[in-house]
Amino acid sequence: MKLWQLSLSAIAAAALVGCGSTVKLDDKAPVETRATTPAATSSSTTNANPGGVNSQSQVASVDLGAADVAKAGRLVYFDFDSYVVKDEYRNVIDAHAKRLNADRKVRLSIEGHTDERGGREYNLALGQKRAEAVAKSLTLLGATEAQAEPVSFGKERPAVQGSDEAAWAKNRRAELKDK
Repeated sequence: MKLWQLSLSAIAAAALVGCGSTVKLDDKAPVETRATTPAATSSSTTNANPGGVNSQSQVASVDLGAADVAKAGRLVYFDFDSYVVKDEYRNVIDAHAKRLNADRKVRLSIEGHTDERGGREYNLALGQKRAEAVAKSLTLLGATEAQAEPVSFGKERPAVQGSDEAAWAKNRRAELKDK
């Protein structure tokens, strides 16, 4: 869990630095991260527990099965000209990572896609970065690199035909498929 928090804080810092700039496709794939500060944790614990004693959560973790993966989905959508995995797709990444951790024989193909705008080579590179960002998210949660293979299709396999924002938004995606 701490690895996930560290990776979320790193992407938040990268997003603040990169605001207003263009995407550089030769950088490593960023992954959103979240972090809690020790001060925030201790102050909330102190308010909830007047004695100041920290207590651990007694919630047991549960492995997700195929039904939970189906419920979470297999698609991660991206903003225009971006390969940052948004926090709203955390449940998708978490569900697949738990399944990969539970069974090391499971393999995924992560297909990166783009909308029709831009050149063929650029879109292939952007699709690859999107697939690698999802794969990196899975490995940060414990999956092995051998379990998640990123591949790009660029703009060659659109999910929706059309030349408007609604169609483009559906085509900017990564699909997690069983191998």
